Amino acid sequence: MPDDKTLAETLAQRGVSRRTFLKFCASMATLMAMPPAMAAQMAEKLAKVKRQSVIWLSFQECTGCTESITRSHSPTLESLIFDAISLDYHHTLQAASGTAAEAAREHAMKDNYGKYLLVVDGSVSTKDGGVYSTIAGVSNHDMLVETAKGAAAIIAVGTCAAYGGIPKANPNPTGAVAVSDIIKDKPIINVPGCPPIPVVMTGVIAHLLTLGTIPDLDELGRPKVFFGDTIHDRCYRRPFYDQGKFAKSFDDEGARNGWCLFELGCKGPTTHNACATTKWNGGVSFPIESGHGCLGCSEPDFWDAGSFYTALSMPADPVKYTAAAALAGAAVGVAVSFASRAKKADAKAAHQTATVADLRK
Repeated sequence: MPDDKTLAETLAQRGVSRRTFLKFCASMATLMAMPPAMAAQMAEKLAKVKRQSVIWLSFQECTGCTESITRSHSPTLESLIFDAISLDYHHTLQAASGTAAEAAREHAMKDNYGKYLLVVDGSVSTKDGGVYSTIAGVSNHDMLVETAKGAAAIIAVGTCAAYGGIPKANPNPTGAVAVSDIIKDKPIINVPGCPPIPVVMTGVIAHLLTLGTIPDLDELGRPKVFFGDTIHDRCYRRPFYDQGKFAKSFDDEGARNGWCLFELGCKGPTTHNACATTKWNGGVSFPIESGHGCLGCSEPDFWDAGSFYTALSMPADPVKYTAAAALAGAAVGVAVSFASRAKKADAKAAHQTATVADLRK
């Protein structure tokens, strides 16, 4: 398929109707918190877009990010976005291997210099010259630096690429670092998660294709439209938290009644992500809805933040919660909730960021 085809031509060739395309744009506008009128404008702009060259580099990772983004159900955001881009290099998905694979990367870099998107998943090894992770005899570090030179923008997908992730966990034997620790002269969009939500990854690409701009980012380089709120802010179990109703074990009456999992270690109050609203598997569920607390996987150093099953000592700094609510019940739970919200608002106004370390005992 020639790379100069527009998205509208590509979709028509694949039997995607105008009606289906408009439904996709409406869903995307809603996902990105845009007004409904933006759907038509998005459709008009996307229809004229030529296939965007994308180079995807996989470094120290588990392939979970690729597994996540390929969990598509036709015709959904994921499949339509893949029709909109030319995925010119991807270790796992491309048919070519060896010399032919590297030639494809070099060809895409040369033909689209200054225009291609660079997607990176996995952390970058730096210890001992980066010898612990190489591709075609080239260290991850050197391949990243070389490929980033001609990129228009970089999307670091997954917590490993965004923050170093599990490879960076103590004692970090490979000297793993994030993409942003190495590349300083290119716009970088962090899309953390272990793995990230598929529609969040494709939503970022859609934003770039539609608006031609970098989405509004938070202090950690994450798109605010997806990472602006904590999971706790949007969790459907939040009313039980406000009432001081908490499961004490994974099989007690509270757990069976869907009560809050805060005391079982849920990291929702400190984790910014769209899991509670976008969910997984086509919007079917997310970990808390399945009965397990949030692990905080979209936050830096989540793997070294202590046990996944130890409750945070405070729901929002510096209001102490657990013991008081357990003794006083629902009334105290509501009072603490209001105090927590006030503290959070004050911290937000002062541009202070609470971390997992701040909230632990």
